[in-house]
Amino acid sequence: MTKFNYPPEIAKLGHVALVSADLEKSLWFFRDVIGLEETREVDGVHYLRAWGDFEHHTLSITAGPESRIDHIGWKAKRSEDVENFATLLQDAGVEVDKIVAGEEAGQGDAIRFELPSGHRFEIYFEMEKPEPELHRKAVLKNQTYKAWAKGISPRRIDHVNLATSMDSKIITDFLAEKLGFKMREYLVAPDDSQISGWMSVTPLVHDVAIMKTQTAKTPHELHHLSYWLDNAQDVLRAADILCEHEIVFVGPGKHGISQAMYIYVKDPGSGVRLEIFSNGYLIFEPDWKPIKWTFDEMSTGFTYWGEQSGLNNPKDDETTLTAGFIRSSVK
Repeated sequence: MTKFNYPPEIAKLGHVALVSADLEKSLWFFRDVIGLEETREVDGVHYLRAWGDFEHHTLSITAGPESRIDHIGWKAKRSEDVENFATLLQDAGVEVDKIVAGEEAGQGDAIRFELPSGHRFEIYFEMEKPEPELHRKAVLKNQTYKAWAKGISPRRIDHVNLATSMDSKIITDFLAEKLGFKMREYLVAPDDSQISGWMSVTPLVHDVAIMKTQTAKTPHELHHLSYWLDNAQDVLRAADILCEHEIVFVGPGKHGISQAMYIYVKDPGSGVRLEIFSNGYLIFEPDWKPIKWTFDEMSTGFTYWGEQSGLNNPKDDETTLTAGFIRSSVK
């Protein structure tokens, strides 16, 4: 087993690479309705970010015969952590692919690998932070684009929620042991087995969540990706904008787990679910004890108040909570 002077670390969620069966609809949804800014397009891949995102992209969209998530990117804390993660994972028997600088626009050398579920992750460090054109540039020097220039206008990417048909604890154990994620809150079934876990490497309640559901057809699916709005009023404004575009959505509501406000809406091009997210709480305690939620507390845990399909009906179980997601990778 290789020894390191210090263990490699992940700093934050970087980006989601989406393949859409209807590229034009997806671009309309994410650029015009949600309000992401397009950094550039390279060889048919459109790179986008929110007005408060600093790196080259937090979402990429390309056309494909079937909608799926190609990979989810994570930024390492140090440049050497990329290679150190590769060594750590290979020592554990995980197959690691090397991605050379420039293969993904704006990004330096990276590695890609699969979780035990088949979800494909990428770890990188180097990423361009391009300046926007003058007409899109914010007056504030500590902000990338003008806020509220168009659409719902979220500030930044927030988290991803992965759905699986397999034992979620196998995945959360891998995230904790190999990648350094910390469990923040979790949900158990009546037999005390884990259904879902919310984990982070930052003070956020979750950078990633893992949810087991019998509705998932494979072990490697995406329930949703999420972008952050500054406050509850912004969530209500988002509801108005979605209504004006005649787009069906779920919410607004408030989660018990994370205490955040939400709206769920699907991209009409790919079918991927987007969560528009705000409020909640942060965790700064180094000795945080994970919060346990039981099966009979699930309706409060998922929906403290408001609308979320299935969550306010005590007859519904975890198989109905996460219906409607796309594959995260090709197998």
